[in-house]
Amino acid sequence: MRDIPDALALRMAQGTAKLCHAWILTRADGGRLGFTDHDRPLEVDGVTCRPGSGLTAGAAGAELGQAADASALGVLDSEGRDEALLNAGAFDGAEVALWRVDWEQPQLKVRLWTQVVRRIVREGQAFTAELEGPLARLNRPAGRTYARSCDARLGDGRCGVDLSDPAYAGLSCDQRFETCRDLFGNTDNFRGFPSIPGEDFLTLYPAAGERHDGGRR
Repeated sequence: MRDIPDALALRMAQGTAKLCHAWILTRADGGRLGFTDHDRPLEVDGVTCRPGSGLTAGAAGAELGQAADASALGVLDSEGRDEALLNAGAFDGAEVALWRVDWEQPQLKVRLWTQVVRRIVREGQAFTAELEGPLARLNRPAGRTYARSCDARLGDGRCGVDLSDPAYAGLSCDQRFETCRDLFGNTDNFRGFPSIPGEDFLTLYPAAGERHDGGRR
């Protein structure tokens, strides 16, 4: 539920509101830039939003702002301020807030969504910012994957093997339990699950002459 100021809601109900979009981009270093699709600068949330550059109205396509992925098209300004920032990677991970603003009274506004810049794709004097909405967090892997092989890297903090030891010079690890045990003597730090049943478990069946005491597992 969006918190629409009473004065703005009244003007909208009366049909007197003059609405436009404004974007406020907050970089990781705290710097803030403002853009608008109106034809003159607007002061929104303490930021001067410039017309004729920055993001376009195409960024308002997913106004609920819950989509995992979205895109916004922008144009570099003639003074090169945006270009220098783009080249320095200052926009990576920046937060973008989209506002609906009454341009006659810019203090009357409602925030439509907030997203994060995942990456910037440069195309001549234009750029496309790929944005992540709140649902993108649900698409990220969480926790570990249960597998027979080890998911640590040889010599890292989880593995614990001291690669400065001459005994391990030139050795590599294939993440198998047998290698960890026989080559490195490091079974206490093995980060896999060597006893987990595999697909072959589904094809096993009792056979005459074998011991059926669970020892195969």
